[in-house]
Amino acid sequence: MCFCLGRVNAITAEQVLTRIKRERLYIDNSGYVSDFELQELFREASLSFIAGDTNKDEKISFEEFVSIYQNLKSKQIAETFKKMISRRDGIRSFGGMSGNSCEGTQHSYSDEEKVAFVNWINKALAKDPDCDHLLPMNPNGDSLFSSVRDGILLCKMINLSQPDTIDERVINTKKLTTFKMRENLVLALNSASAIGCTVVSIDAHDLMAGKPHLVLGLFWQIIKVGLFADIEISRNEGLICLLRDGEQLDHLMSLSPEELLLRWVNYHLRNAGTQTISNFSEDIKDSRAYFYLMDQISPKGGGDFRMSIKIDMSGINERNLDRRAGLMLQQAARLDCRQFVSSQDVTSGNSKLNMAFVANMFNTHPALQRGQLNGLDTSHIEAETREEKTFRNWMNSLGVSPYVNHLYWDLCNGLVILQLLEKVNVSVNWRRVNQPPYPAMGGNMKRLGRDVAHFSLVGIGGQNINQGSSMHTLALLWQLMRRSRDGERIGDQIILNWVNSQLSQKRKDCQISSFKDKKISTSLPVIDLIDVIAPGTVKWDMVKRNERGNLNKEDKLDNAKYAVSLARKIGARVYALPDDLVEVNPKMVLTMFLYCDPPTYLKLTPMFLSLL
Repeated sequence: MCFCLGRVNAITAEQVLTRIKRERLYIDNSGYVSDFELQELFREASLSFIAGDTNKDEKISFEEFVSIYQNLKSKQIAETFKKMISRRDGIRSFGGMSGNSCEGTQHSYSDEEKVAFVNWINKALAKDPDCDHLLPMNPNGDSLFSSVRDGILLCKMINLSQPDTIDERVINTKKLTTFKMRENLVLALNSASAIGCTVVSIDAHDLMAGKPHLVLGLFWQIIKVGLFADIEISRNEGLICLLRDGEQLDHLMSLSPEELLLRWVNYHLRNAGTQTISNFSEDIKDSRAYFYLMDQISPKGGGDFRMSIKIDMSGINERNLDRRAGLMLQQAARLDCRQFVSSQDVTSGNSKLNMAFVANMFNTHPALQRGQLNGLDTSHIEAETREEKTFRNWMNSLGVSPYVNHLYWDLCNGLVILQLLEKVNVSVNWRRVNQPPYPAMGGNMKRLGRDVAHFSLVGIGGQNINQGSSMHTLALLWQLMRRSRDGERIGDQIILNWVNSQLSQKRKDCQISSFKDKKISTSLPVIDLIDVIAPGTVKWDMVKRNERGNLNKEDKLDNAKYAVSLARKIGARVYALPDDLVEVNPKMVLTMFLYCDPPTYLKLTPMFLSLL
């Protein structure tokens, strides 16, 4: 992450605060610093951390930072603060490298994170032959930053976190020219966006240059998506065990993966009869919670046919915290859960890496049984639909805050909707935005959508969004997504005419009558269009065809996977899934063609050609 304060060293704390207010200097223009980096800064400065992440999104916004900084105005503290920004143990700092960086900007990254990610990647991809030229990486060197240059490692990690996101037939693995490497990186970035990673401030050039803070930030997002994928009630109903007395199931379902993870730990700590924790930083430094947690979740043998593992609890009596953490990690290794943290990461309270450590333990040994529900109605526990998942990933990829974990609960206060309106070039006056309990948010939101954005909002009111109505929320999100490409709404017929004109000019025989045309189920119209836009991209021996045009479902899905990945490879930020093409979902089909138009590809072409 980049922490941008301009030239801090010759001015007082008061002047720094004034300058921040005046210039509103941010990290790569994203508007926040990470909660983790600020905690590390306070720790190294020997200051008591002032909690400022009020909405628990792991980001410190400008307003939150100002609130924290106002408690640190004294000259003595400001001097310590300034020195720690410049140099901290385990935190590497370097000058801004982008053309947009303000003078004096410093980017920084954590050595501990680099080591943790390298070890995780080395283990996860050790048997992948396509990564033989890159692995194993040296965790103590900088090979991680150069390893992303050809794009292969990023593509593989995305598929590790969300299987089948990328059709690996599309990845360039042989005779890697600069052009082919950049194609892989564009494919990786657009695929990362499709699984909900925020990549708006990263491009292929940044990754080829191996910019450390951007590489680590992207890897963390990708790894986190995979770690948190199953920490959700519809995918793991054993989590219902975490329901507290008197608590409604709806409330439990609305919790974020981080909150569920903390509750899972405390569930087992209570069963062990020991003290619970409230965070993954201060409360885990003594390793006590980890010893008791592992003792609870370790396999006990019996019905699951797994060998019993008895956790050695004697290490909890070791007085030296570093040695105690080392003994704890020896026990974690027996559970095959040794990843992400070192002894120092535990005793220093590195919240990000400790959370990853715990998430990996949950995924390996959840130790939750769906017991007696006592008449609890679980009929409305439904898995997220493809449409809901697509919209959620699209919003998160745009960098909305807070992060959207649950489509309806997390949108009900309207703040994310207002951010989306801004991203489709609708002006939002944030001074007029209501704060909790949002008494008039709905009305403001409808006026913006109807009068400024010219959306069709018949029957959609703020109350519908506030109450989490799926029909009304999805209808509004669809209109926002259609406008997200360039801020303008393009009519269906215009898009359809453009598709058919492109296909006819190149004598392609897959013209379509509408976005419901059954031909689309074969994905051949999409593949033909990609061939028109980017000649030479399609490997025709990978495409399933027959003279009658009748393909079985397996061949259709094979073509669809290939088409979606090809579209992302040529620069289209596609959120549709292969099943959307096979089932001819007209909304998602429309977005495929909308994002595959020539300007998307042509914007990349001159950059590519300049490197040949």
